[in-house]
Amino acid sequence: MLARRNFLTAWLALVLLAVLLSAGMPSQARAGELDNGAREFIEKLTQDAIAMLTGKEIEKAERAKRFRALMNKNFAIKGIAKFVLGRHWRKASEAEQKEYLQLFEDLLVATYADRFAKYSGEKLLVEQAEMRGEKDVIVHSTMISVDSSKHLKVAWRIRAKKGSYKIIDIMVEGISMIMTQKSEFASFIKQNGGGIEALLGELKKRIQANT
Repeated sequence: MLARRNFLTAWLALVLLAVLLSAGMPSQARAGELDNGAREFIEKLTQDAIAMLTGKEIEKAERAKRFRALMNKNFAIKGIAKFVLGRHWRKASEAEQKEYLQLFEDLLVATYADRFAKYSGEKLLVEQAEMRGEKDVIVHSTMISVDSSKHLKVAWRIRAKKGSYKIIDIMVEGISMIMTQKSEFASFIKQNGGGIEALLGELKKRIQANT
């Protein structure tokens, strides 16, 4: 059975990015440190997430709908889902691929959307950015708890394509979330016959448990 703690940890940063960036970009950042496009992308995501998802009065179904839209707009969900399934994606039938992509997205929504109602003022301090190749920018940051007692290093890998930006990976304390999830899925599939049927069933259970 997939480890619940590991699965949730792997995608915790979906919530962190949207609701913990209320600190915004530091004004002391030097010109040229951050790619302008990636900076504008994160700033817009911050504004949208705070406005759309954190209100206490928003009903659960509406928050889930808004979260799904924001997630699909700013994260390369389909690409991430295919990557974490690895070589098993090519082995799956077209029907299985379609079902898997939908379940993967549905689980993220079921797991995280309602957590925005519990936002309590944590902040993310963006420190620096670095180019990776021609299309990717790594934005380094530190998540700070409300009372400043806990710090967590979070780095965001953002890919530019045709003038738009998508988040393709998140590194928490140096650990790649997509690589962690890929390893976990591969292990689960291996332990359950080598096909993805069992994984699809497990994802359905997770969705039901969170709705």
